[in-house]
Amino acid sequence: MKKFFIPCEEANHVCDKNQYKEASILEMVKLNLHLMYCRACRKYSLNNGKLTKLFNSSSNYKLDSNAKMKLQKSIVDHLKNKQ
Repeated sequence: MKKFFIPCEEANHVCDKNQYKEASILEMVKLNLHLMYCRACRKYSLNNGKLTKLFNSSSNYKLDSNAKMKLQKSIVDHLKNKQ
């Protein structure tokens, strides 16, 4: 029975895999057992589901190439400032 209990880090990983339909049935059983007693992971799972739904519903929104370049430059500048 002990092999069915997983730590939070593994539960979050399985939750992420489930988001892309890559989690096995055994992983889902372990995740659901973990979610029954872990409030933090239930919240992570809920937020992950909301994020997936948001991205799936906004699939028609795309950045034009100019906006992509600005975003890329902004990220690069931000990373340089952090170093």
